Amino acid sequence: MTKKQKKVLIRIITAAILVVVLCLISVENRYIRLALFLVPYLIIGYDILRKAVLGIVNGQVFDENFLMALATVGAIILGEYVEGTAVMLFYQIGELFQSYAVGKSRRNISALMDIRPDYANIEQDGQLIQVDPDDVEIGTVIVVQPGEKLPIDGVVTCGSSTLNTSALTGESLPREVHEGDEVISGCVNLTGLLHIRTTKEFGESTVSRILELVENSSMKKSKSENFITRFAKYYTPAVCIGALALALLPPIINLLLGNPANWQQWVIRALTTLVISCPCALVISIPLSFFGGIGGASSKGVLVKGSNYLEALSETKYVVCDKTGTLTKGVFEVTHIEAAEGVTKEALLEMAAYAESYSNHPISKSLKEAYGKTIDTARVSDVEEISGHGVSAVIGGQKVSAGNTRFMKMLGIPYEVPQNIGTEVHVAVDGRYAGYILISDIVKPGAGAAIAGLKAAGVSQVVMLTGDTKNVAEAVAAELGVDVVKSGLLPADKVAEVERLLALKGEKERLAFVGDGINDAPVLSRADIGIAMGALGSDAAIEAADIVLMDDDPAKIATAMNISRKTIRIVHQNIIFALVVKFACLGLGAVGFVNMWWAIFADVGVMIIAVLNATRTLKCT
Repeated sequence: MTKKQKKVLIRIITAAILVVVLCLISVENRYIRLALFLVPYLIIGYDILRKAVLGIVNGQVFDENFLMALATVGAIILGEYVEGTAVMLFYQIGELFQSYAVGKSRRNISALMDIRPDYANIEQDGQLIQVDPDDVEIGTVIVVQPGEKLPIDGVVTCGSSTLNTSALTGESLPREVHEGDEVISGCVNLTGLLHIRTTKEFGESTVSRILELVENSSMKKSKSENFITRFAKYYTPAVCIGALALALLPPIINLLLGNPANWQQWVIRALTTLVISCPCALVISIPLSFFGGIGGASSKGVLVKGSNYLEALSETKYVVCDKTGTLTKGVFEVTHIEAAEGVTKEALLEMAAYAESYSNHPISKSLKEAYGKTIDTARVSDVEEISGHGVSAVIGGQKVSAGNTRFMKMLGIPYEVPQNIGTEVHVAVDGRYAGYILISDIVKPGAGAAIAGLKAAGVSQVVMLTGDTKNVAEAVAAELGVDVVKSGLLPADKVAEVERLLALKGEKERLAFVGDGINDAPVLSRADIGIAMGALGSDAAIEAADIVLMDDDPAKIATAMNISRKTIRIVHQNIIFALVVKFACLGLGAVGFVNMWWAIFADVGVMIIAVLNATRTLKCT
């Protein structure tokens, strides 16, 4: 508990004890009894009365403080001292409970996102000096010891270690880093000592950008939150007018009909309706639900920029995905080696790697990486590259030719047609066919499960857009279970395809585009919801997308959708529950079936139940 909450608790206990004591003793004199009950009433309610007066002075009359003040003061004037004091007492109990619940939610979210570093270490004269991260300039070498957070993005210049990235990505597995690797702020250094040359200022580092987005997410309200704001704006004045009418009209009608007016009876009923009508349960629990949902998503490595995007995600029926970097790893790897008779796979790969040893083409790099050994360039001579075909070289006295099918046809060498999909590198030695190697962009291990998860989450159609060739795109789509695939697209073509899908979808359906956040910025901006995938530390992704998946796992898309739908269910539960109970009690209170004690439940009880329900969003999965 905070100091403020402890003070409120002391006031509640003191006032409760005084009320019990005053109920046990008998005081006949009305004025003495009033004076005695004013003591616990003012102890527990002075701040509410003060806020009500300030609201009236500032022109903001119709809020929960005004309702509580009017109802309790009216009850005391009518001689209902116990009820008036009890209403204020239980209202403060509910407020304390709500304050504690909101504080707990904020602390949970702060713990999940506890990534803001307190200092950066700079080495001077052999000593480590702690400085404010804001004071560290780009290009400065900082030192991160085991157990410390990385304060600023940079590149490792010395040392190797294991980093805990769970606070950023929700991924429990640590990441190994070595000299030359890029690292991002907010990770925790687990083992070795690291020297890091900073590449960004602290304010532009990943940790600062993420915290800024989380803090600002509450500014972008959902439709449900806007509805509650508009509802409360008209609802509270309407209830006050209704209560006034309930206090005046029936007695006046009774007088006109020649019956007793019963002013006190109808005024008490009017005051009861004021207590019942307090909109705390809605005004507090709905924003708290979205706040909890955003925090729960953060713990899973999903950064949602606002509750409006969390709500829109729950309505998503179309998910459009980029292929490279989203469903596939975006790096070329050797996926298959088929050697001719009399040639080993190791020898075939070695010859191809040596032939491509002088090239920096991505395919050449993948061949050299697959070979994995040091290439003795002294063995390579007479290198000749034929544009669009391949390369030939003399390796250890043998002429090796490596290239595509056009190269084999040009050389007049019969070749084998691969059964699998991928970029083909055919190899011939001294004019004799030696086999082929397939190089492919590898599908991410969880991509298939991610597509299945999206469909299980209620997505009607998963579409894949790519600039890759038709056969490769269709092979990936078939492997993953994608519904529709469009290949050979330029960035402008992707935007046009998304425009077409937006025109086809229903009015209440949403379309989400998932891309790598760098080349797909135009499409991310055009879709109903832009989701940047695997773009932690990418400024383009964070700026263009509405939701950022803070690692490379495509399964997080379905996770985010499940979180959004659970959050919306809880929001709707709170709205329906609060309105049903309040309107039922308002009707019963107007005809005298509900007294002030039931009014307390309709206000405080409903608020507590709604807040408890709202905190479940923190446990979203």
